[in-house]
Amino acid sequence: MIEQLQDIQRNTGAIFEPVTEGMIPASFGNDAVAIQAAYQGVALVDLSHWGLLKISDDDRLRFLHNQSTNDFQGLQPGQGCDTVFVTSTARTIDLSTAYVTEDAVLVLVSPNRRQQLIAWLDRYIFPMDRVVLTDLSSNNCVFSLIGSESDALLEKLGVSMPIGEDYASHQQVRVENCSVRIAVGNGLALPGYTLIFAANEAANLWIKLTELGAIPMGDRVWNQLRIQQGRPVPDCELTEDYNPLEAGLWQTISFNKGCYIGQETIARLNTYKGVKQHLWGVRLASPAEPGTVITVENEKVGKLTSITVTEQGYLGLAYIRTKAGGMGLKVQIGEVEGEIIDVPFLTHDYPGE
Repeated sequence: MIEQLQDIQRNTGAIFEPVTEGMIPASFGNDAVAIQAAYQGVALVDLSHWGLLKISDDDRLRFLHNQSTNDFQGLQPGQGCDTVFVTSTARTIDLSTAYVTEDAVLVLVSPNRRQQLIAWLDRYIFPMDRVVLTDLSSNNCVFSLIGSESDALLEKLGVSMPIGEDYASHQQVRVENCSVRIAVGNGLALPGYTLIFAANEAANLWIKLTELGAIPMGDRVWNQLRIQQGRPVPDCELTEDYNPLEAGLWQTISFNKGCYIGQETIARLNTYKGVKQHLWGVRLASPAEPGTVITVENEKVGKLTSITVTEQGYLGLAYIRTKAGGMGLKVQIGEVEGEIIDVPFLTHDYPGE
């Protein structure tokens, strides 16, 4: 199962690092090639250390509708969406992706939020609720395809295209005698797909995908890519210090749905345009530590949350006070000069603007 997949990955150059949920391939020794594949070919990422939860029974859509920011009531089997789980004061817990099937909703969650979310959701299942929460993480694997050649790769596998036009739309298909749920999107602002399947099929599917030209990408390189793209993650950009509007996750929020946990705060921030800080990309002249205070003319305007090094130099993500400005703003990150830049995954505009 997972051990067989890891043996294959190790034999092709994978360097493993421990995480909360086990071991992950941090790099395949091909970092520059993998990044290039994500933009000009197709990269393959093993996300099997992420969490996969199943919400089933008759009240499943209503339950998720009430527990997170997006609108679930109108979703049909084969559709899906990104959504954010927040506290009662709208502080972020996790950015997750949900896939509605005929009899359940599959929810892909960040690896370091799986246990927290299971406990969180279980708290809100009351005796009269027809809701069953199941952790599928140990028995399933998740791969991500990233890049403009992802469609061509799936066609080589014999998968009828397109899977769907909308983000998170999905189908259950047969690939090399393996049953795979293939969903549009990969959690980044790049073309690609998410593949969900039984863990005992992981090794064979990995071999087939790489044989057809997918370039393995390790977790360290994925982290570089997600910073370049602007995807926020828990413990960096998604913490109890920030709400999803500040985190640039407007596309995950329905402002027309009824009550849900954190709804009053989010509605008030939207109605009165009260978002006091925004998540942006930042280009740095040299490295700086996440957590470093950002200033403009010696006045604190924000904080660096993530940083990576690319062929174009140092890039990071940072929260910046709305009144200080946005794209193009010159800033000081500790002793390091920087400039605020736009990144494709994030949005900053109020609805209708």
